[in-house]
Amino acid sequence: MMKTSVRASRMEPSATLAVVNKAKALKYEGKPVISFGAGEPDFDSPAAAASCAERAIKEGKTHYTQSNGILELREAVASYYSDRFGLDYPADQVIIGPGAKPLIYGSLASLVDPEDEVLVFSPAWVSYVEQIRLLDGRASIVDTVTTGNVPLASKVAEAVTPRTVGMLINTPNNPTGAVYGEETLREIAEIALEHDLWIIYDEIYERLVYGNSTHLNIATLVPEVADRTIQINGVSKAFAMTGWRIGYALAPKWLSPKIGAIQGHLTSNACTIAQWASLGALKEAEEDVVRMRDEFARRRAIITDLLKEMPLVSFSEPQGAFYVFLNVAGALGGLFNGKKLEDDATFCEALLETEYVAAVPGTAFLAPGHIRLSYANSEAEIREGMARLKRFLGSIEV
Repeated sequence: MMKTSVRASRMEPSATLAVVNKAKALKYEGKPVISFGAGEPDFDSPAAAASCAERAIKEGKTHYTQSNGILELREAVASYYSDRFGLDYPADQVIIGPGAKPLIYGSLASLVDPEDEVLVFSPAWVSYVEQIRLLDGRASIVDTVTTGNVPLASKVAEAVTPRTVGMLINTPNNPTGAVYGEETLREIAEIALEHDLWIIYDEIYERLVYGNSTHLNIATLVPEVADRTIQINGVSKAFAMTGWRIGYALAPKWLSPKIGAIQGHLTSNACTIAQWASLGALKEAEEDVVRMRDEFARRRAIITDLLKEMPLVSFSEPQGAFYVFLNVAGALGGLFNGKKLEDDATFCEALLETEYVAAVPGTAFLAPGHIRLSYANSEAEIREGMARLKRFLGSIEV
């Protein structure tokens, strides 16, 4: 067998994609699988996106674009950030990419050298740590489980070392649904300024916030950090356009050409038709966004009410995104069909194999003893899936 790189050998595959793939394989076999694994809305993409894409095809707009994206979409993103957050970015500081994930990687690749440390607040999205590792950097983990899934400033400050160069902030948070408040963001911004750290601000779920919670942009709150902050966003979640694969980054003038150059070598440009579809969505699909957000809020109420009735589990009420991060520690060590549930991975395996309910182990998010449930499913699937989960929990001998 040929040798693979150390970089490839130490990388862990995406746990969310692994769950989705296994669930799809069982479904292909005819099993009645209900998957709460993928972070993917079940709505159709907005009609405005489809019509704009169709028009682009008919008009022959099917060739390469600038590596940073079509000017019309970059201008629309800049206008959105100006209207929504009061942040002024010229179009040449906007980079359109094939999803938010490659733009986070491009940002990290522009900023991280070997052995550099990047602060990551856990529970954290599965790809953050792996992308840092791919660049031979080190993720410095700041746990938030014991502080209500929101980082405590004193813990963040303690984690900073001479090798720390930046931090990744994700709010609304995947997997917990936590929304960081004004005080938390101000304190984190002050730490970044004091220690000369950059910030990657992943706000891909910023339109999906519920109840009395409000999403805030850190650069709006503390303008001094704007020149050290990379905004990460896209159409996948709020616009139900996951498969179109369009994300956008808004970066300081000193950094945006670097991110763009890296993207140019990796992908040339994001899919041209998908860019035009995203332009249609940003300009004409606001009603769709509001409608979907309201439906997610309704589903959130349904799933949390059902979970409150279940034994052996607990959770913090999610305020954003479309996930519940469930603490299953009370079930671990118990017996199910004579088999010991050693950890969250074996819990998820047993749940999928017996009740055909797919969930993602919390270990993938740096939080053992938990599982992530997405409520980006229909009400019928949520009710049936939660009935199966309750039955599963009731069968565990503890």
